[in-house]
Amino acid sequence: MDHWGGGGGKRVQISKDSKHPFEGRTFGGAKRKEIRGTRAFGSGYPYGTGNQSTIARRPFPFGVWPLYWDQNFMEADEYGPLYDAIRPGGLIASVPLRTTTAHFNVTENEVYYAIGDRESLLPLMISYVTWCHVTPAWPSRFDPTATNATVKLENVIQYFRGSSFALATPMYNNSFARIPDSGTTESSPLPELVEHSPFRKCLDGVTENALAIINKPPTGPIADILIIVFTSTWLISLGAAVMILYALVGILYWIRGCIFPDPAIERRRLEAAREARRQETTYENYP
Repeated sequence: MDHWGGGGGKRVQISKDSKHPFEGRTFGGAKRKEIRGTRAFGSGYPYGTGNQSTIARRPFPFGVWPLYWDQNFMEADEYGPLYDAIRPGGLIASVPLRTTTAHFNVTENEVYYAIGDRESLLPLMISYVTWCHVTPAWPSRFDPTATNATVKLENVIQYFRGSSFALATPMYNNSFARIPDSGTTESSPLPELVEHSPFRKCLDGVTENALAIINKPPTGPIADILIIVFTSTWLISLGAAVMILYALVGILYWIRGCIFPDPAIERRRLEAAREARRQETTYENYP
């Protein structure tokens, strides 16, 4: 998963003999520009929607599962609590998004919530703080089926990434949210405070551009650099091996010379010794 990445790449199928609960389904291949959905649950799928009245049996274009809501809405229990332990990115969490009047003209009750997997929320919060001056907060466990949940299905103002991530606010109530049709564009209008809020627009833009998605494998200069690095490492290793081998051969040759002297070398050594002895004798006999 890559924050700010462009996505794309080839679609991959979950192996049919993997014992995964969604074996055989396709995931990946979606691009960053396809990440936006609508206010309808089940929106935001670039492919594989099929029956618009259910979210069950769908692929995972961005590499993650959709959210789920209470009352098994649109058969979303297929991705529900039973499989939370293996949900990509971890358990579903939410984080409040507030700012101060020092940066935006906001009222005290203007608060939004980001809902998604924990591993997507943590780095995204850094982007919210950096670009939208959000007051830092820690994600907390979110149960979409709880009767006392902070936000509900009707409070969602925007879905992203195949309905696996959402922005919501208690200030909004969508009377069309319970209609099981992921293809509908019909929804209750946003309150003017929300519709024209620069803070809300900032959160929306950062989410669209920074939310983590599966990125395609590296190509071009990056891939070339990786090839150069690995090739250089291989060549260095090969050169080191050759030098070690050369040193070992030299040591073995020296040992062999000590144990089994070369006859020619030994003969030259004896001749040199005799010549030196002859010269020494000649000096001693000089008158």
